[in-house]
Amino acid sequence: MDRYVMVMLGGATGSLTRYVVGTAIMNRMGGRFPIGTVFINVTGSFLIGFIMTLLTERLDPHPNWRFLLVVGFLGGYTTFSSFEWETLGLVRDGGRWLGLINAAGSVVLGYIAVWLGAAVAAKR
Repeated sequence: MDRYVMVMLGGATGSLTRYVVGTAIMNRMGGRFPIGTVFINVTGSFLIGFIMTLLTERLDPHPNWRFLLVVGFLGGYTTFSSFEWETLGLVRDGGRWLGLINAAGSVVLGYIAVWLGAAVAAKR
């Protein structure tokens, strides 16, 4: 039962954070280009790379941390980050071309962010 509560709390917090940050950026920057959404997607990608690397490679946390931070918070903050984590998985498993194809176009910035997050977390 507690994993459902963790997902719910993280999701609510992530969604609120997305709204507040995205709106603040758009109010400040203006224009037609959705720079607030791009910022959310890239930072979410960085965070999933960073957090998943910590949770799976460096720490041995309670499973509820993944439910709270990754499934909940980042799920509410952006679904783009999950897609980028899957792209990183393709590359790590030797599917470099599949990863590059998957990361084409506007996704490239997100891929770079998820890679950077993982690299920062893995640094000792």
